[in-house]
Amino acid sequence: MAQVLVVADDLTGSNATGALFARRGLRAVTVGDPAQVPRYADRVDVLVVNTASRHLPGEDGYAAVRAVADAADAVSLVVKRVDTTLRGNPGRELDAVIDSLTTRHPGGPVKVLAVPAFPDAGRTTVGGLHLVDGVPLNRTAVARDPFDPVRHSRVAAVLGEQSALTVREIPLDVVEDGPEAVATALRAPAEVLVCDATGNEHLRTVAVAAARVAAEDGVRWVSLDSGPFGAALATELGIRPTGSTPPRVLAVVGSATDHTREQLARTETTLGARYVPLDPADPAPSPERIVRELCAASDTGALVLGVRVAPGAVHDPAAATRILRCLSQVAALAVPRLRPGGLYVSGGDVAAAVTSALGADGFAIASEVLPLAVAGHLVGGPHDGLYFATKGGLIGGPDATVACLEHLRALCTRRTAAWPSGDGRRSGTPRFDPVPHPAHQRKEASS
Repeated sequence: MAQVLVVADDLTGSNATGALFARRGLRAVTVGDPAQVPRYADRVDVLVVNTASRHLPGEDGYAAVRAVADAADAVSLVVKRVDTTLRGNPGRELDAVIDSLTTRHPGGPVKVLAVPAFPDAGRTTVGGLHLVDGVPLNRTAVARDPFDPVRHSRVAAVLGEQSALTVREIPLDVVEDGPEAVATALRAPAEVLVCDATGNEHLRTVAVAAARVAAEDGVRWVSLDSGPFGAALATELGIRPTGSTPPRVLAVVGSATDHTREQLARTETTLGARYVPLDPADPAPSPERIVRELCAASDTGALVLGVRVAPGAVHDPAAATRILRCLSQVAALAVPRLRPGGLYVSGGDVAAAVTSALGADGFAIASEVLPLAVAGHLVGGPHDGLYFATKGGLIGGPDATVACLEHLRALCTRRTAAWPSGDGRRSGTPRFDPVPHPAHQRKEASS
């Protein structure tokens, strides 16, 4: 059964948003007719419906979205996908979603989280104003769009032209104060909360806070966003691929450069990663201690776990050798205990040492996540088939490690997924994996 309904107003936006959910391992499909909603609702995790309503008059857009929202039932999250520049009928179509939910499920509190920022695409929200590459909307080309000119930069003003829902803005300084501060702000008496965000870490902060408010106050959230926030909110609400357990990823990071520290900080704020530090000055680091701490972090529910070298210069070759040996021993002990679905290793020497410590013959390359960062799986040895990704310590921008970890998580959750056939039976094609997982193939062959 579909857990997420995404209602979008054009095809490219529909597919792009579906891809963001698929990146998190959820099965997503886009359809363009409300009549298809019942047919696919029990076959996917995320049902994306393109109403093609961006250029319609407001009332026609309302009717199109209302038909879709009424046709979908029992989903955990409704996302009203809006254009990254707020063109179209965002306010009136939001009304349609709210009216449908309150009519079919009366009594429960329904509130809207409007987080239109798409930082990776240069769309940010600051002080309630939506910006494209730092320029307010009403100073960009969308203000002169021949079909849907956007006359306001303030998100609340764009919505207010079409909707009477009450709006409150949550500024960036509150978001940067963390989930507790945001959760307090989300409890304000308003129907729509517009949240500032300039980075992916802000999206996760708001999502964590919203999940907390949902659990504690019973609020049902509707997300009004351009794609990435809805996917982040689904994760924090606990939405997972049907029939699977959340995948765990283990990271072994040997680099201690400022570049690596920034990348790891992004994984902490974006993915909730937990790292155990390895002191480079410790003359006798204990792999057992590190693995015990990793297991303890796993017991708290952390899904991205890792060991990293703590800040500190390493000039002594003997110390570098000691660190490398400890990291490889941690991997050899942690993999059989934690049974991660994927293993991420940063640094060429570390990757070679870890591969050897795990008894693998080599590495089967499946794809390039980004330049000089590849993913695939181990071949040979007791962990044959374990998904594996490697990246140079100085490679990529601030979100490079996030991209590698998310790629691994998607591979893990797709491992045994298959699309149901039209008659309701499970079908093995098309498979999700770019390279079939050897361990899974052996399991199928023996069953």
